[in-house]
Amino acid sequence: MGRNAQSISKICMLGVDLLMIFVILGTQDKKFPRLLDALQKKIDEGKISKKEEIIVQAGSTKYESKNMKIIDYMSVRKFEECIDRADLIICHAGVGTILTALKKGKKIIAAARLKQYGEHVNDHQLQILDNFTAEGYILALEDFDKIDLLIKQAKHFTPAKFKSNKRYFLRQLEKEINILG
Repeated sequence: MGRNAQSISKICMLGVDLLMIFVILGTQDKKFPRLLDALQKKIDEGKISKKEEIIVQAGSTKYESKNMKIIDYMSVRKFEECIDRADLIICHAGVGTILTALKKGKKIIAAARLKQYGEHVNDHQLQILDNFTAEGYILALEDFDKIDLLIKQAKHFTPAKFKSNKRYFLRQLEKEINILG
């Protein structure tokens, strides 16, 4: 905990936990409004509190909301500050984004960008989503109509502690190089 308890973004008002949710859509040139539409729909329905602080790093996704603070691109410093402050990360299933949040011990809900919606060139993020979910690192958002339920589940979710497999990967790569060389 920091030196000032007021810097913690989660507060309790009338027994309701309010979160700082950081939504990360990445910096791809492809848009991903489907995730923001799902959040906005649940806010409008009252299933996600309008008092939750929701900050969005939107990349090339142009979106307007009176309930979410939308920022196209952030400096690295601002991005890191938002991750540090966040109680929950909701993001696309990009490896870099997930690893950055995992290394900071954050709770993560991730959604795959899909080719059928023009959100990516293929569906490789489904495999990323499956792998990180199977290891217990993240919660997978597969049904966008249930994003509010997943946010509630995330409040009690304890992600597995991240363990890098970089050494294993490097050993395997070295073996392959030796076979070829």
